[in-house]
Amino acid sequence: MIIATVALVLFVGLVSVTLLGGHVRRLLSPEQLSAESKVDTARSEVMQMAAKVALLDRVLVLYGPETADARRALRDAIAEGVRRTWPADQSGAVRLEPNQKMGDAVYEAISHLRPQDEAQRGLKTEAASLMVQLAELRALVQAQAVSSVSKPLLIALILWLVVIFFGFSLLAPSTATSTFALIAGAFSVACAVFIILELDHPFAGVIRIPSDPMINTLRDLAKDSP
Repeated sequence: MIIATVALVLFVGLVSVTLLGGHVRRLLSPEQLSAESKVDTARSEVMQMAAKVALLDRVLVLYGPETADARRALRDAIAEGVRRTWPADQSGAVRLEPNQKMGDAVYEAISHLRPQDEAQRGLKTEAASLMVQLAELRALVQAQAVSSVSKPLLIALILWLVVIFFGFSLLAPSTATSTFALIAGAFSVACAVFIILELDHPFAGVIRIPSDPMINTLRDLAKDSP
C-alpha cells in the first residue's frame, strides 16, 4: 500500500511539474527563461567596452600629442570604472552607475581639440563617436543589472518544493537510504536555485563576470600613457 501511495504521489508530482512548467513558460520572456543568456550578454558588453576603449586610445594617439590630456582622462575614467565594478574586496558593494564627472572630462577634452587638417577632423569625429558608444554600453550594462527573477514566483517555487519534500519524507520508509536520497535531492535543488540567482547578478556574488578584458586594456593604456 505504501509503495502504491508513493508511486501515485510521484506521478501526480511529475504531471504537476510538467503542466506548471508549460504554463510558466508562456508567462515568462525568453530573457527570464535563460539566466545564462544574461551572463553572456553582460560578458559580451564588457568585451565590447574593452575593445572600444583600446580603439579610442589608438585614435587619440594617431591624432597627435595634443591629445595627452584626453588620454590621461580616459585612463583615469577607466581605472575608476574598474574599481567601481570589480572592487578589490569581493564583499564590497558593486556600483555600476558611471562616474559622470570623469566621463564628461574625457568628452570635453576631446571636444576641445582643434583639428588642423582633414585627417585630424576625421579622427576627432571618430573619437567622439566612440565616446558616445561607450556611454551607451555603460548605460545598457547598468539597466540590465535589474533582477529578472520574479520574487512571487520564487517564493511560490520554494513553498512548492517544501511541500513536495515534506510529502516524500512523510511517505518514504524511515531508512538511512531514503534519508540520504532526500538530503541529496534537497541539496541539488538548493544548488540549482542558488546558481539561477547568482547568474541573475553577473557582476556580484560568487559567479561574476571576469574583469580581465578591462584590466588588460587598462594595463595597455598605462603602458602607452603620455
